[in-house]
Amino acid sequence: MSNGGDAAREAIRLAAEAVGALQQRPIDALERAIELIVASSGRVIVTGLGKSGLVGAKIAATLSSTGTPASFVHAADALHGDSGVVRDGDVVIAISNSGETAEVCAFVELVQPGAIVIGISGCGGSSSLAKLSDVSLDAGVDRECDPLDLAPTASTTVTLVLGDALAAGLMAARGFTADDFKRHHPGGALGRRLDS
Repeated sequence: MSNGGDAAREAIRLAAEAVGALQQRPIDALERAIELIVASSGRVIVTGLGKSGLVGAKIAATLSSTGTPASFVHAADALHGDSGVVRDGDVVIAISNSGETAEVCAFVELVQPGAIVIGISGCGGSSSLAKLSDVSLDAGVDRECDPLDLAPTASTTVTLVLGDALAAGLMAARGFTADDFKRHHPGGALGRRLDS
């Protein structure tokens, strides 16, 4: 029987390598995504399905708490009426590791040409989502962290890091301060820390 501790340590190593590789990629697309969001007079809507959807909900929450109001719309729900939340001039951040998730791509097609689309996928510019996007962010990884190389692990971590990088870039671009953050987050230990 294999050692669970060894597999856990290997998962940490693989995740760290995936994030390290992200650091070596060109920053142009991320900078363009930040510029598009800052220039937009609309709202930010984040979408995804499965694990990408769960990561997308966290990205929307981080954006909202750091000065970029954002909402999450599940891609399947979007195809059953919730796409009506998107208006011309809004920015849609669409997440699909394969770049081929049918519901995500269909949602993007529904809101075009009026919305600006930032796609996040693991396939670079070759996926359907990348081709539908105004800007495509590369969340590709060499392999997942689990022993079978199947479970969304390294790919979701890299997507989350891209979302955090986007939020940090937007904070800097907008001059978002600790006082601004406190207005959005008065409760809990973080709110108390900002009081001192």
